[in-house]
Amino acid sequence: MPTEEEQIPPSKVLIADDHPQILELLEAYLEALPVTVSVARDGEATLAAVEREQPDLILLDIMMPKRSGFEVCRILKDDPRHRDIPIVMVTALNEVGDMERARESGADDYLSKPVNKNELLSRVRNLLKLRHLKRSQDRSESDEEEDG
Repeated sequence: MPTEEEQIPPSKVLIADDHPQILELLEAYLEALPVTVSVARDGEATLAAVEREQPDLILLDIMMPKRSGFEVCRILKDDPRHRDIPIVMVTALNEVGDMERARESGADDYLSKPVNKNELLSRVRNLLKLRHLKRSQDRSESDEEEDG
């Protein structure tokens, strides 16, 4: 019987946050999963990292220099090449309005700081499973179209 970790194919996670301690903490939490982590420290660097790394999931801080997490999320969700990348907003802002703005900008999920390790791992695990499931469905559909 495979463990939950074994059910996730190796994946790439991008952590975008301008606080080194948060980057370090989230990276340490993710060591429990079969993921390769890359980091970005501002909004512009996040957009560049997405182009370069093609991550399977993004943990995105809202309050960042150069572009806010809301802006970055909206740009990525408006781009057909990146639309399907799950984005989890991670923020110290826990006002209802911020959660609504996160959803409106296209975020798939929302975590408040301080981040609970088990909650983070559970959400990342579930979103990665969905991402890989959707990818394999898309692949088999395009294979059927080619065969048909």
